[in-house]
Amino acid sequence: MTLNYNKKVMKLFMNPKNMGEIKDADGIGKVGNPRCGDIMWVYIKVGKGKKKGEEIIKEIKFKTFGCAAAIATSSMITQVAKGKTLEDAKKIKYQKVVDSLGGLPAIKIHCSQLATEALNKAIEDYQKEKIKNKKWNKNGK
Repeated sequence: MTLNYNKKVMKLFMNPKNMGEIKDADGIGKVGNPRCGDIMWVYIKVGKGKKKGEEIIKEIKFKTFGCAAAIATSSMITQVAKGKTLEDAKKIKYQKVVDSLGGLPAIKIHCSQLATEALNKAIEDYQKEKIKNKKWNKNGK
């Protein structure tokens, strides 16, 4: 089967943006699809926003083992989410990733779903750790 990827998808596949790992990440999201074999990790570093109490994605990176679409969607989710508040980042839908890439073959749409799921898991991971640390600090431990 031959897939026709557009130029933007191929460009991000060949030269992905924000690829790598954040060693001291605030949150890490890992997802995989056993049917296609794609595995994605999204790493986030959270910082303070302009408004009091607002948290933004200050830094974001990914590592992906998978096809061209998996790598391109992972790269695109990092570009779409960087600088957004955590609340706004959680609202990013897979269709936004597809549209930002100029489209994907129908059989590869699941890659954009995996990318948004990995981002959401990274945010959840950060928020769970934050709650755990607050409880830990409150108890004086």
